Amino acid sequence: MSLVPESNGYSFSRIAPIQAVLFDIDGTLCDSDPLHYFAFREMLQEVGFNGGVPIDEDFFVEYISGKHNEDIGTALFPDWDHEKAMKFMDDKEAMFRRLASEQLMPVDGLHKLCKWIEDRGLKRAAVTNAPRANAELMISILGLTDFFEFLIVGSECERAKPHPDPYLKALKELKASADHSFIFEDSVSGIKAGVAAGMPVIGITTRNPEHLLMEANATFLIKDFNDPKLWMALEEQDSVAMGASKI
Repeated sequence: MSLVPESNGYSFSRIAPIQAVLFDIDGTLCDSDPLHYFAFREMLQEVGFNGGVPIDEDFFVEYISGKHNEDIGTALFPDWDHEKAMKFMDDKEAMFRRLASEQLMPVDGLHKLCKWIEDRGLKRAAVTNAPRANAELMISILGLTDFFEFLIVGSECERAKPHPDPYLKALKELKASADHSFIFEDSVSGIKAGVAAGMPVIGITTRNPEHLLMEANATFLIKDFNDPKLWMALEEQDSVAMGASKI
């Protein structure tokens, strides 16, 4: 089922009652892409990638953002052996963690949304292609370690995003139905994974181009978690839930 545009905004009525809310981490809970971009740009230049010419943001969006490290390493270094490519990726992630420890910030409205979810007793999981060490660090910095019931990591599933496996695993762990759950995502690969898992996906336009997120079949887009479109839909969900409780 999917959310549908209505005259007053966007509606969650098709998935009422909501059982679970699933979140990507990078670019969704926090605007981490600039830190990843900086780390990749610096380290790729050090190894002489592209003749030593620094990558730009368009390259980062097309070939790196939202993708799994195994796939990134293979795409960037087709002539390197696997061990060497993965060593580069591990070193890059270590640099990212150093940067994140000092600079990571939540997306606007995140904690307001988390309180809304907690107040209604909804199930929740974080689902990411990031390495577990990165994911746990980011969740901790954001103060959400106790908020999430499960952390699902793409590399620990049979297939990572854009395949649906991580989101299907999250539903299984939460004992939730795809018909009564939805997802927040910021990347094309993440949106494709959520859609393939049978859930509506709300795209967050932190960094990736809006037209690419819509082409991946995002249900609708929000700027951040303070976006009025999101809160119209959440308020309608409260009204639906209140009406159901009176029946």
